[in-house]
Amino acid sequence: MTTVETVATTEARPTETGSEWWRTAVIYQIYPRSFSDSSGDGIGDLPGVTAHLDDLEKLGVDAIWLSPFQRSPQKDAGYDVADYCDVDPLFGTLSDFDRMLAEAHARSIRIIVDLVPNHSSDQHVWFQDALAAGPGSPERARYMFRDGRGEHGELPPNNWDSVFGGPAWTRVTEAGGAPGQWYLHLFDTSQPDFDWSNEEVREEFRTVLRFWLDRGVDGFRVDVAHGLVKEAGLPDYTPSPEGGSMGGDEANVPYWGQPGVHEIYRDWHEVLAQYDGDRALCAEAWLPTIEKTALWVRPDEMHQAFNFVFLETHWNAADLRSVIDESLRAYGAVGAPSTWVLSNHDVVRHASRLGLPADIPQGAGIGPNTVGKPDPALGLRRARAASALMLALPGSAYIYQGEELGLPEAIDLPDDARQDPTWFRTDGEKYGRDGCRVPLPWTSDGPAFGFSDTGASWLPQPAEWATLARDAQQGDSASTLSLYETMLAERRARGLGAGTLTWVDGAGPDVLSFRNGDLHVLTNIGSAPLELPAGTVVVASEPLEGRMLPPDTTVWLA
Repeated sequence: MTTVETVATTEARPTETGSEWWRTAVIYQIYPRSFSDSSGDGIGDLPGVTAHLDDLEKLGVDAIWLSPFQRSPQKDAGYDVADYCDVDPLFGTLSDFDRMLAEAHARSIRIIVDLVPNHSSDQHVWFQDALAAGPGSPERARYMFRDGRGEHGELPPNNWDSVFGGPAWTRVTEAGGAPGQWYLHLFDTSQPDFDWSNEEVREEFRTVLRFWLDRGVDGFRVDVAHGLVKEAGLPDYTPSPEGGSMGGDEANVPYWGQPGVHEIYRDWHEVLAQYDGDRALCAEAWLPTIEKTALWVRPDEMHQAFNFVFLETHWNAADLRSVIDESLRAYGAVGAPSTWVLSNHDVVRHASRLGLPADIPQGAGIGPNTVGKPDPALGLRRARAASALMLALPGSAYIYQGEELGLPEAIDLPDDARQDPTWFRTDGEKYGRDGCRVPLPWTSDGPAFGFSDTGASWLPQPAEWATLARDAQQGDSASTLSLYETMLAERRARGLGAGTLTWVDGAGPDVLSFRNGDLHVLTNIGSAPLELPAGTVVVASEPLEGRMLPPDTTVWLA
């Protein structure tokens, strides 16, 4: 892998165990290609991030998670990495990264970098070397190459399917022109899986970690953190057709959640511990239970793991209370915070998802021909209430760019504009994730709504987003942006992330009612208004009707 000179680490931020920043932080996910375009090519970039750090400081976030910006052919929007230690020219340069990092730190905003260790791009020098070297070579041993089944090896090594649709194996043509071995790619054909039983792979990623830690990053979000190790023998497996694409719905999947992954993250934990300050690892691990997810955040492993069970919970008071209880118990039992999340770049935005009449499997997306479109007003109302609930809970929370504007999923994207591999590999059967990745609206009347001075945008923006642009919401006390700014300020001032949740019973079966510090939080998930108890309103996700809490509304009382 290509490496270049590094810069000195940032100053130490010594803390006592239990008070590290990542335990309570609100972390803002930036999908760089859709955040802000400084060059005019229609693709967001690192200078665009730097230009809007003041906006994020005003919003009140503690850290930024940057989705991939490393060198890549962009077959999967950067999640196919060709060089882990450089910036793709689409997004800028290493100098641009260093400036962005310094400017963020100057505002007390930390930076978390996305790391993709399950697979590389097929353009990575290691994979190109593997193709040239042939079967049995050390170069091929870095990836999951296997001989095929059948009389002439014409069948794939097993029946596994790709997350993006179609088979998870591709056969290569050897140097002499004959059909050869097969390589595993749990995602696109352009994303061959590494073989993590190979010590050379493990050492290379230690080098990658140190490269970015030396530059001063505060941590890593680890992509497909549950997928690096495959079950010995690579047995056949057929997933449920109703399940999500990343495996969170089923137990005992031979390529998800294998015990060997924990050894890898204990090793990474030791690497981060060698650096001053509180560097953190966050797992993207889609697992069937909170109990299993908590195994990723034991004291000597990762520091955070996204609470996807919470994200996928229905808008139901009993279900939500159960998930919150189980999360606080399971994560607390291993000394970790719960890491709450409602949206990201892989799921339908919760301003649309919570307005859908039926579940949509993770990764499938929604589009013009989806049966059962979301109710926009209901979805936004519930999204604001859900966010107010989430941000009142103890622990850390991630918010996805644009949710502070109340952005819905972009449903009516033209077929010829779509770029998600899922769309192509399923022949349009699944829309994929483009709808949650459309570039942000910054200004209501500028070119590309302020995303790009030229008006270019790698995905088309819905015309109705003009009313949701940041400048249209600034100063409007009823806007979703103002709601988020108020919630983050109050969350920080009242120490809610480090607080303790105590349920308050008696409000009825359709109401979540709890105390955290000096706040009494109520979420009305029922269909009838609820009379509020005594207290001063600090936050309300919707206008109140006197002292009545309307349906699908959250209030914070002091």
